[in-house]
Amino acid sequence: MVTRTFWVVAAVGLILAAQKTSAKDESFPVAIQVHVDKPVGRWRPIWRFFGAYEPNYSTRPDGKKLLGELGRLAPDQVFFRTHNLLNTGDGTPALKWGSTGVYNEDAQGNPVYRWTILDGIFDTCRASGVRPYVEIGFMPEALSIRPEPYQHHWTPKARYNEIYTGWAYPPKDYAKWSELVYQWAKHDVERYGRAEVTNWYWETWNEANIGYWQGTPQEFFRLHDCAEAAVKRALPEAKVGGPDSAGGGTRFFREFLEHCAHGTNFVTGQIGTPIDFISFHAKGAPVYTNDHVRMGVANQLRDMNSAFRIVASFPELKDRPIVIGESDPDGCAACQAPQLGYRNHPVYASYTAECLARELELADKYGVNLEGALTWAFEFEDQPPFAGFRTLASDGIDLPVLNAFRMFSKMGGQQLATECDHSVSLDSILKSGVRSQPDVSALAGRDSNRLCVLVWHYHDDDMTGPAAAVKLALDGLPVKIKTAQIRHFRIDNDHSNAFTVWQRMGSPLQPTAEQFVQLERAGQLAELEPPGKIHVKNGRTVLKFDLPREAVSLLVIEWSSPQPGR
Repeated sequence: MVTRTFWVVAAVGLILAAQKTSAKDESFPVAIQVHVDKPVGRWRPIWRFFGAYEPNYSTRPDGKKLLGELGRLAPDQVFFRTHNLLNTGDGTPALKWGSTGVYNEDAQGNPVYRWTILDGIFDTCRASGVRPYVEIGFMPEALSIRPEPYQHHWTPKARYNEIYTGWAYPPKDYAKWSELVYQWAKHDVERYGRAEVTNWYWETWNEANIGYWQGTPQEFFRLHDCAEAAVKRALPEAKVGGPDSAGGGTRFFREFLEHCAHGTNFVTGQIGTPIDFISFHAKGAPVYTNDHVRMGVANQLRDMNSAFRIVASFPELKDRPIVIGESDPDGCAACQAPQLGYRNHPVYASYTAECLARELELADKYGVNLEGALTWAFEFEDQPPFAGFRTLASDGIDLPVLNAFRMFSKMGGQQLATECDHSVSLDSILKSGVRSQPDVSALAGRDSNRLCVLVWHYHDDDMTGPAAAVKLALDGLPVKIKTAQIRHFRIDNDHSNAFTVWQRMGSPLQPTAEQFVQLERAGQLAELEPPGKIHVKNGRTVLKFDLPREAVSLLVIEWSSPQPGR
C-alpha cells in the first residue's frame, strides 16, 4: 500500500524539481588552483563506511545487489554496520527492526546459540567484498531485565520513542551476556579465520546516551567492559572501541573516554579499559521553509567539532583512530517528512562532498586520527520507488548520493594543496552553515601518473541558483608531459540521477522492465562528455567548465611517464 506520507514526500520532490528546472541564472566566476607537486599528506578514504538499522534487508535481493556495489568501490576496505544483530526473532525485516534469534535459553536456563541468520548477514557482506563493523547489540529477550513488550511495530507515523522496548534494557546476568559475546566472536574466528576477523571493528550497543539504552551510564560501562573482554578473550588482536554515542561531544562521551582511560574496569578491577578506536555520531538538522528544504550542515559539523575537541583533550587517546559511526544530514533514515525531501536529489551528493571534506579539515585542526565517517543509509525493500527514506538505492535503483561515493572511491595516493576563491571558511560554516554565498570547493589527490580533482557547488538551500563558471588551473605537472587523458564525471540534475529520469517518466510506482533498465542505467556514475585530451605546457594547464548549484564534478587526468632521453 502506498502511504499518505509517500505522496507528501513525492509532492515535495515535484516542487523542488520545478524549482530546479526554472530558467538558469547567470553564472559567477570561480578560480581553483591545484598544486600537483605539493602533497599535504596521504589521501584518507574516510568515506568507506556504511550502515543500516535493518540487518535482514541486507540478505534480500536488493540488499545483496547494493552490498555488491559497495564492495566493488574498494574490495575488502568497505565496512557495514547494522543494529539488531542479537535481537530475538525469526529474521523477518521491518522498519527500524531486525532479528537473528542468536540467543535463547532452555528450560533449565542454559544458553542455546543459533548462528544461522547472523551468519547469513556476515556471509553476504564477505561475499560482496564488504567487512563487518560489528555492533554488539541489542539485548536478547531471554537476557533482558524487562523483556515485555519486546518487538515494537513502528511506522513513520509513530512517535520515535515507541521503538524502545525490551531489547533496550540491561542484561539480567552480565556473565551470560559476556559469554554470549565471547561465543559470537569465537564462532566468527572459526568461521571466517583469525586473519580476517582481525580487520573488523567491534563496538558495544548504539547511542547508549539516549533511549536506546534503558540503563544508567555505569551499567553501560559495565556492559561494554564485559563485551570488550569477551571479544579479546576470543581474539586478543581484535579492534574493539566505542561508544557510538549520539550527539558528538556530549557529557556521556567524555565520561566514557574517562572510564576507558582512568576508570576501574568492571571485569578486571584494574584501571582502564583498552580502546582501539573511538566512535560517536554526528547529525545535521534540515528544515522545510519557504517551499524548499534548507540543510543543516553546521549542526553535523558542530557535533564533530565538539567530539574531536574532547578526544584531543586526552593525551593517551589523541592518536586513536576515530570512526564517526553515523554521519548524516538528519537523524532518522526510516522517517518521511517534507524536510527530508533532499534525499533523492543531487543536493545530498554535494552535501556529502561538503561534509567529508570539512571532516578532514576538522580532524587536522585538532590533530586527531580520523579513520572513517559512516553513512547511515542503505535500502528498504517492498517500498514505493524513491519513497523518501534515507537510502543509497531504491528498489534496486541507485540514488545520486551513491555516485558521490563512486567519485570518492576513484581518489587515492597523496592529497594535494588546493586554493579556491569561493570556498567558505570552516569557521563560518560552523557558525552559520552555508546560507549566504554558496561553497564552491575542491579536493585533489595524486597517485603516480593519475590526478583526481573533486569539485562541488554546495548551498544549504535546496533550490535553484546561478552556476559556477569554474576555471581550474593545474600546476606542478611533470614538465615533460605534453598531453594527458581526461575524463569528467558529473552528478547534477541531468547526470548520474535516476530520480529525475523517473519523474520524467511520470513517476511510475511499478516501472516496466524497459523503464527499470533505463532507471538502472541512469543511476550509474555518468560522464559529462566523452573522454578527451588536454594540452600541458611547462607543467601547467587550465580547464574551464560550468558547475550547477548542488552539482559535483570529478576530473580524472592520466598521463604516460616520459621515456628516458625524451
